[in-house]
Amino acid sequence: MEYTDTYKTIKASSEGIYKEKGSKFIAYAFPVSGEQQIKEHIQKVKKEHHSARHHCFAWRLGADNQFFRLNDDGEPSGTAGRPILGQIQQNELTDILVIVVRYFGGVLLGTSGLTNAYKQAASEALSNAMKIEKIVESVIDINFNYLAMNDLMTLIKEYELETIESKYDLSCELKVMVRKDLIPTVIEKLEKIDNLEAKIIGNN
Repeated sequence: MEYTDTYKTIKASSEGIYKEKGSKFIAYAFPVSGEQQIKEHIQKVKKEHHSARHHCFAWRLGADNQFFRLNDDGEPSGTAGRPILGQIQQNELTDILVIVVRYFGGVLLGTSGLTNAYKQAASEALSNAMKIEKIVESVIDINFNYLAMNDLMTLIKEYELETIESKYDLSCELKVMVRKDLIPTVIEKLEKIDNLEAKIIGNN
């Protein structure tokens, strides 16, 4: 698999609805950045739809899609969370939570009917969402003195690096955002500048 330093998510929350034999499936898609945010959205939806029989969900986090979870919330195993996650994967999205609320209509749908209903509801919410592409970036912390200023500023301009924090004193410090695929090149060039130290301190 070819590495990429971009990923797709959704810009804002969206909704979708699917009805089957009296049952109503209401889907919500949310852009998320962490598990605490996910818990808050799930609690809010459960509170809004406290009389619904099931609140099933799936989420995925991280630019390389390494974190995910699904929950059938009492539905037969594999009939709810898995098809919801399947729609997230099919749309190549991450940093996203999809919750599907089911109001039971009195008629059993069977496992294939349930799987299809949760899939269609999730698909509807995602088709109504605006997809956006984000860049994976890291923060580089640079400590230097004035002798290194010209060389550093030339490098920042050359690679169009965004400065997010700066301090100019007896010793100077800059924090810059660097696109992930540029990091090895930028670090290598920084190491060649005298009177300067640089280290990666975090990801975005």
